[in-house]
Amino acid sequence: MSFQAYLDTIEEKTGLTPRQLIEIAQSRGYDDASVKAGVILDWLKADYGLGRGHGMALVHVIKKGPQIDAKHVGTTGSHSDESDVLWLDGKATKPA
Repeated sequence: MSFQAYLDTIEEKTGLTPRQLIEIAQSRGYDDASVKAGVILDWLKADYGLGRGHGMALVHVIKKGPQIDAKHVGTTGSHSDESDVLWLDGKATKPA
């Protein structure tokens, strides 16, 4: 599953865009560098039922923003992303 596909699935499961979840995480202080991924994963599981894979995709954008490593962009296979910048504002508003 590509990074963007993880985020799109998170939106389907939670009814919230990745950006909305990031804003909630920020209001809880989870974007602070000292907060461990496990704390965020526990919150995502408890409040939204997200598993580790989906949770880690969200941890990345909470901690590091939407930029991802370009090594998977344009490659073949299930982990290929179209861009090295993830779309956080929801599938319905994603440019074609």
